[in-house]
Amino acid sequence: MFIVDSHCHLNFPQFEGKIEEIIARADLHHVKVMQTICTKLSEFEDIFEIASKYKNVFCSVGVHPHEASSEKYEVETLLNYAKREKVIGIGETGLDYYYNNSPVAEQRKSFEKHIEVSRELQMPIIIHTRDADDDTIKILQSEMKKGTFPALIHCFTSSRKLADAVLEMGMYISISGIVTFKNATEIQNIAKYIPLDRILVETDAPFLAPVPMRGKTNEPAFTKYTLEYLANLRNVSVEELAETTTKNFFSLFTRAT
Repeated sequence: MFIVDSHCHLNFPQFEGKIEEIIARADLHHVKVMQTICTKLSEFEDIFEIASKYKNVFCSVGVHPHEASSEKYEVETLLNYAKREKVIGIGETGLDYYYNNSPVAEQRKSFEKHIEVSRELQMPIIIHTRDADDDTIKILQSEMKKGTFPALIHCFTSSRKLADAVLEMGMYISISGIVTFKNATEIQNIAKYIPLDRILVETDAPFLAPVPMRGKTNEPAFTKYTLEYLANLRNVSVEELAETTTKNFFSLFTRAT
């Protein structure tokens, strides 16, 4: 069996000095490939170093909406970093109106910069959206009119309205361990409905450990538990869903070779 953790944060302090064992443990749980995600350009070199060191680890480049006002950068900077080997995605970026750690205008501006890079390079943009469904839809639909770009909504926790809108635009949706939480009935219902050829799985490690590991530091190995839950939810075999989500990952992230 071959599982991909499409979104984790191996550079975060929780994994310091432990990356070797984290990757080895992932392999034991059939997690053969992972993408470590950039949230600050100031940390990109550390992230890139991790991806460069391990053959089965890829990375992204981008600025999280929380950092939109503190990280000053130009589109050209993103473009240059994105052209490096082992960089396969743009982001994570998007809108977060729940915490509002950056002003809304700065979040939108940053989001649009990432879309510009995604469109130019035809590399997938990795989107974080929280309590911002309407603006996320509006920006994506507006930007699609300027030219298409591949995209993924990561760690989906939003509405059916958002799911419908992004699927209509040809985008993918990634499901995290949140789907295993007892009170996540709306996410569970949406996870059953996403077309099989548009669904990915992730950990968002070190956060959001799935049941039965809830309360522990999440890690790529735990992707297996989310996959198993999702397979049961959708009434397909674990092996089939592993194969499908892996195929979807490589279909979207075409530079992951």
